[in-house]
Amino acid sequence: MNKLIAIVGASGVGKTALVQALAKVHPFETAYEQHAERPFQTLFKNDSHYAFANQIDYLMLRAEQEKALRASAQTGLIDGGLDLDFHGFTRLFHSRGLLAESEFDLCQRVYNFLRGMMARPELIVRLYADEVTVTSRLSRRDRINIATEEDTDLLNSFLDEWLASIPSEDLLLLDVSNEDIDYSKSVNVILGRL
Repeated sequence: MNKLIAIVGASGVGKTALVQALAKVHPFETAYEQHAERPFQTLFKNDSHYAFANQIDYLMLRAEQEKALRASAQTGLIDGGLDLDFHGFTRLFHSRGLLAESEFDLCQRVYNFLRGMMARPELIVRLYADEVTVTSRLSRRDRINIATEEDTDLLNSFLDEWLASIPSEDLLLLDVSNEDIDYSKSVNVILGRL
């Protein structure tokens, strides 16, 4: 079983860009969120009745991605991941009333079952940035965004609550507010932890 690094944070903080920057300089096996490829993402964006199906699909996708990354010959690097999809997005959508209590409970059961079957990532890199940076990055995205800049504070509070349970040696906090386009500062910090 190979090691796994998860890059987590709010929408627009730069998770995908950092994974891409890391993959350019180190032979990681990578996995991404797949916004356009997911069968319920566009449906959910247009109709909140698809929130539950979307979240179950993402929890399953993330578990499948983690399993494939663990089986790879290279260290795995995942943009987001199973934990972010549950502790961040599932909780966010539940708090916004997009998931009923029974739907949230089932998502939690699925998450707990999947995480219980698989070790959590050996390193969780938590990205954060100032509000202006996140808003700017979200406005330039060419993908389906269900979480918005108005959700950032609440999403961050859910992530902080989850990450408080992670041992500090398995967690790396990075402020990416002033990163250059290559994320060179963050790339160097992360590679230094390997």
